[in-house]
Amino acid sequence: QVQLVESGGGLVQAGGSLRLSCAASGRTFSTYGMGWFRQAPGKEREFVATISWNGDNTVYADSVKGRFTISRDNAKITLYLQMNSLKVDDTAVYYCSATRFLSGATSPSRYNYWGQGTQVTVSS
Repeated sequence: QVQLVESGGGLVQAGGSLRLSCAASGRTFSTYGMGWFRQAPGKEREFVATISWNGDNTVYADSVKGRFTISRDNAKITLYLQMNSLKVDDTAVYYCSATRFLSGATSPSRYNYWGQGTQVTVSS
């Protein structure tokens, strides 16, 4: 069982930056691939980024590539998402998730655990 708690969301102007954190419980964090997803009002949950169990491999959605960076600290059992050059279209609830696929995954159906989400609002 893995429990995930996101933090770091908030209101920011377009062009600004935010850093999301996801604190995980349990000593098995390093045995999971991790991911970030987001869901805007009236839209389906969409993939943002994923990272392998050891942090060596990352994959990003085209919409955030070059602006967002996913990382993890297994010693601190924490996942991060650094978001730069934010756009109004990035406004959504952001979710942290854990998958038993060690390399990570882009499909939400492959994830076993989810956090409650943190709201990110980007104003123009």
